[in-house]
This record gives sequence, structure tokens and C-alpha cells, in this order.
Amino acid sequence: MKSIISRVSFLALLAILPISLFAQTGKIDSVAAQSSLVTEFDVNGLKVILKRRPSAPTYAAGLFIKGGARNLSPANAGVENFALLAATEAGTKYPRQALRRELSRTGTKLSPASNNDYSAIAIASTRENFDRIWDVFADVSMNPAFAPDDVERVRQQIFAGLREAESVPDIALDRLEERVVYSGHPYSNDVQGNQKTITALTPTDLRTYHKGLMQTSRLLLVVVGDIDANELRSKVEATFGKLPRGDYKEQPLPALDFSKSTLDVTPRTIQTNYVKGVFNAPSLNNPDYFPMRVAMTILQQLVYEEVRVKRQLSYAPDAELNLAAANSANIYVTAVDANQAVKVMLEQIAFLKSNPINERAISGMTGQFLTNYYVAQETNTAQVAELARYELLGGGWRNSFEFLNKIREVKPTDIQTVANKYMKNLRFVVIGNPTSIDRSVFLQSAGE
Repeated sequence: MKSIISRVSFLALLAILPISLFAQTGKIDSVAAQSSLVTEFDVNGLKVILKRRPSAPTYAAGLFIKGGARNLSPANAGVENFALLAATEAGTKYPRQALRRELSRTGTKLSPASNNDYSAIAIASTRENFDRIWDVFADVSMNPAFAPDDVERVRQQIFAGLREAESVPDIALDRLEERVVYSGHPYSNDVQGNQKTITALTPTDLRTYHKGLMQTSRLLLVVVGDIDANELRSKVEATFGKLPRGDYKEQPLPALDFSKSTLDVTPRTIQTNYVKGVFNAPSLNNPDYFPMRVAMTILQQLVYEEVRVKRQLSYAPDAELNLAAANSANIYVTAVDANQAVKVMLEQIAFLKSNPINERAISGMTGQFLTNYYVAQETNTAQVAELARYELLGGGWRNSFEFLNKIREVKPTDIQTVANKYMKNLRFVVIGNPTSIDRSVFLQSAGE
């Protein structure tokens, strides 16, 4: 058998400088010091989180709406995303052209987004324009116009995205994964919608739905920048704080079904097969998340080396851990010989299950996380997203400052434990040639 050290030694070389940094300084940042930059307060049931960045010339804010797919049904799938896209086209005070001029004049970015767990309207602008842009932000968030022309324009944009999802194999693979893995789960209520549901929605439907969302009990506001807490509180009290409280209570999500391996193949005449194998994973508020994050990073490096570098079976094999309340992870590959590529990838999972990774390789991973973490947190917008993610999914915003220290605590036995606990009963989805797929390869138990 190949030495464990030689097989993963390249991982230890990923971040030599960060390794020595850890040895010298211990924990990366004091959680207390980071938390001291954050102010939390409540306005009429609306939780507000402000992270102060002294002297920052820009700021970002996000109004987050709880629930995601749980807010939807098969009959109105996509309505929340549609409503937020249309809302950011124009407000009552700022019609479309006036809104576009204001955004352009101030260099402001305004954008809505939706996922299975929550939606958001986000804004990023310069500190000097805080007063003016806050007025714009509040107008489109609370009092959107839903003008028929705007609604129809957004509808056509959504249709274009749905058509692309069917024509681009990677996007089609993601959609197939969602239909298979989310069947019978609240996540099956597609936040993007479909041709039928989007066609049926009217401006009145969007206005009614949006009004139901605007309750402080189902909202979270996060702001990052050089903003004084008292100034922000005053702004919130004059705008979002006037919304009704409502009585929203978030319902817990059931776990996804990974009780057995499955294989679903969608025939398509293309030169290569697109493959994804999905398996269970801990969510952000689970202590297993941190060793699983390290395990998936090591798995990603292993499948890249074994599938691409050594055997040249695929250009971009991958392994990824998602960030959802009902979470999953996956291996992904595009290959003419999908059977051989998947066989090799499953061997890497089996390797993680049966062999302890050496400590230096894990230290290398920690150094890599250190670099990636700070690069990813450079912008105000990224920090808004991180604080909101932990507040909504990770047990509270304070836990976001524990990430690097939790990663440092991961031991070789922890990696083996999560690999054996979660990396099994893979549910494969394939787009390509069904006759080229050997079911016995895909439905094996990943080395168990």
C-alpha cells in the first residue's frame, strides 16, 4: 500500500507560512475582540446586527427573509424570488428611472437573492451616501411598485434562466440533483420556480406575497461598515421598525433521505457524461461540520490528483460541502469513461474512512483555510453574508468568529469518524449516455 504520508504530503505544502504562524500565535483571533466590533439590538421585533469597520469608505447591508423553500408550495414555487427581483426594479418613492439614476450616481449595487433557507435584498454603497441610499434601500424593500412593465420584464428574465438550466449540462445536472435528492422534502419547492408557476403569477400576487413577508418577526438586518450604532438604530426605527411584528416561527427542517444508494440517469446526446454523487453532511450548527469541512477539502485534493493528474480521466473532478440547514456534500466529475472516474473517486472516500491522515497534512489544511478565510472576508458584503449565515443557520453570529479555531481543533480520528458517518449511500445523478453507465460501480457502498 502507498504510504499515507506520501499520498497526502502535497497537502502539507499548501501553506508553510500559515503553519508557522499558528505555531507562534496559537488561536488566530480573539473571539472576544472580534465580537466587540459587533452591536446587536432589536427594533420592534427586528433583530439588527451591526459590525463596525472604522474608517471604511464603504458599507453593506442585507435585509434577510427567513424560511426559504419552507415559505413556498408546489403551486407558488418561485414567488419569493420573483417578488424580490421585481421589488428591486422600482419603489413607490423611486420609480425605475429615478432608482437607476440614483444607483448610478452613487456607485451603489442593489441585488436580491434567494436560496433554500432564506432570501435577501442587499445593498453596497459609499459611506458618504449612507443617508440617501438608506432611503432607497427602505423604499424598494418596503414599498416596491410592482409596475406591470417591470414585472413582465423580470418574468422574461426568469424564463431565460429556466431555459438555460435545460440547455447547459452542469445546470441541468444541478436541477436533476434537486429533483431527486429533495423529493418529498420542503426543498422540493423550487425557489427559482418553473414555467407554469412563474407564468401564473400576477403583479397583484407578488404584491400580496411581499406584504406577507414584511413582518419584523421573519426578518434579519445585517450592516457592516463605519456606521454608528445610534445612527443606525434611528434609521431602522424610522423605516423597517415600523413594519408589523407578525408571529412568524421558523419550522425545523427534516433530514434529507440518504437511507440507500440510488442512481438516476437523464439521457442526453453529449460527448461526455456529467456525474454528481450526493451524500449526507452536517449543517453549520453541528460540531461535525468542522471535521467534515477538513475531510471534504482533503477529498477534493485527492480526487483531483487521482482522477485528473494521475489518470487524466477528467479535466475538473471535484468534491464539495454545501451550506444548507438540511445539508449535503457531493463528488462531481465529467468524463467519457464515467465508470472508471467514479470508481477512483469512491476509492478516495474509502481511503479516508480507513486511514488516518497525518497531523502535518491537517496543519496544511488549516493554513489553507486561514488564507481563504481572510481573502473571502475582504469585502463588507462578504462579511454581511457570513454574519447572516451564522445567525440564521449556524447557532448565532458569534460562532462565525470561532471558525478558524474550530478548524484547528480537528484531529485525524475526527476525519475518519465523519468520513464513515456521512460518506455513504451516495445518490448519483447523471446526464449523458445511459448505456455507458455501469450501475454496479455507482451503487457500490463507497468502500464500506
